[in-house]
Amino acid sequence: MNLIEKLKRWATSLKQKIVMLWFATKNPQTPWLPKVICIFIVAYALSPIDLIPDFIPILGFVDEIILLPMLIWVAIKLIPQSILDESLNQAKAWATQNQTKPKSLLGLLVVVIIWALMIWVVYQLI
Repeated sequence: MNLIEKLKRWATSLKQKIVMLWFATKNPQTPWLPKVICIFIVAYALSPIDLIPDFIPILGFVDEIILLPMLIWVAIKLIPQSILDESLNQAKAWATQNQTKPKSLLGLLVVVIIWALMIWVVYQLI
C-alpha cells in the first residue's frame, strides 16, 4: 500500500469518526465534558470554512493534520465504549444513506466570530 492510499484511508477514518462524534453529541447518556468537546470538534470539522485557511502554507493544514485528530482522540477516550459503539453504528448507517457529509452552521458562526474578533483586535492595535 502506498502513501496516497494510506492517507486516503486515514482521511476516510477521520471523517467517519467525526460523524460518529456527531451522533455521540445527540446521545443523552454522553457525559457533559465529552459532549462539549464533541460539539466543538463537530462544529469546527463540519464548518464550510476553516479557522486557518488551507492556502496559508503549512499552517493551513495544521488544524486538519494535528489539532483535529488530537481532539478526536481525547473525545474518544472520554466517551464510554457503549456510546461509541452505538454512535459508530449510526455513523455507518448514515454514511450508506447519505453521500455528502453534514454541514455545521454553528461551526461557520464560530469561525466567523473568531475571524471578526481577530480583525477587531488588529484594528484596535493599529
